[in-house]
Amino acid sequence: MELLQADLMTTPTMPNLWVVDDEENNLTVVELLLTQANYELSYFNSAMPMLEAIQHNLPDLILLDVMMPGIDGIELCRRLKQDARTKHVPIIMVTALSSREDLARCLDAGADDFISKPLNGLELRARVKSLLRIKRQYDELQTLVHLRDEMLNLRVDLSNMVIHDLRNPLANILLSCQIMQMRGMDDRNMKKIQQIEYSGHRLESMIDSLLVTAKLESGKLALQPDTVNLHQLIAQVMQEFRAIAEQQTVNLVQELTPAPLYVQGDATLLRRVLDNLLSNALKFAPAESEVTLAVLSHDQHVILQVRDQGKGVQPELREQIFSKFEIGQHLPQVKQMGLGLAFCKMVVEAHEGQIQVEDNQPKGCVFTIRLPRDHDDMTNQADPAAEML
Repeated sequence: MELLQADLMTTPTMPNLWVVDDEENNLTVVELLLTQANYELSYFNSAMPMLEAIQHNLPDLILLDVMMPGIDGIELCRRLKQDARTKHVPIIMVTALSSREDLARCLDAGADDFISKPLNGLELRARVKSLLRIKRQYDELQTLVHLRDEMLNLRVDLSNMVIHDLRNPLANILLSCQIMQMRGMDDRNMKKIQQIEYSGHRLESMIDSLLVTAKLESGKLALQPDTVNLHQLIAQVMQEFRAIAEQQTVNLVQELTPAPLYVQGDATLLRRVLDNLLSNALKFAPAESEVTLAVLSHDQHVILQVRDQGKGVQPELREQIFSKFEIGQHLPQVKQMGLGLAFCKMVVEAHEGQIQVEDNQPKGCVFTIRLPRDHDDMTNQADPAAEML
């Protein structure tokens, strides 16, 4: 390995330019043309020594001759641009070739720019300066991305600590409710205790949603996929919410396909999505109205729907309500945190599904979830429920 000049230690204030050319005279020309610029130059007379050097240090920019023995400049450029570690290093091809086909080959190999021989000092300095500016902006962006990732990790860690602190007093409240119910009391007080217990469980669900949302955003949440029987899942949700619906004089209805439908997913998270949607529907459902939880099949997908007969969602708000802490319509009598629908969207998309809201007829809204159907569940049987779509 031969380095014509190699000082690979870059200084913090001086961009490091690598010049790769098999003709020493060309290296001398580059040095003369850039002598007034504040650059540190490292010289290589072929591809192999440069490839070895780049394993230990990255340059800020490479001036690369096209015509070299062995690995030519175009092939070397292609290798560097295919390597994740070096693909963002700017490369200027230095070439005596002038045909469009040759220049197209340089760009196709991934070159960021090219300059023709004989070199013009003004043009060379301008192109180097331009690409170094772009490289500096890229490095600054990467620093910000790294900082963002660290902040996300910190937020998840803080969420874990806060949730741990919140869960302890909440667990004591729920335990106290159970103890008081076991001791027995009159119907009026028993109803109050049940309301406290229900509110405690709702608060527990909100706390869990905060943690799951933070983990989903940071990419740290690992789904626990399993075969989920949607009929059984809906039966569990209906059992929990039926008493609440009766208390609000709302008729809770389920629509199921004749045969059970299955998806591959995280049953706990999917259950929480349905809990959120049904809880929202009951919040906004007027007395003596109907809320429907349905499961349907359509082609390669399973459709889950929650329909209500409330005020509906205005068209201009139908995307906004799926953002964190966004509330479609402020209602004084309804407690709204603005996290439930954002949580639902993230979970559904983590399952490679889609969620949307549209009008119900004659009034209200329909939240529709579309999930990939479990392939093991696919049969050639016609599904009457598909005609409903």
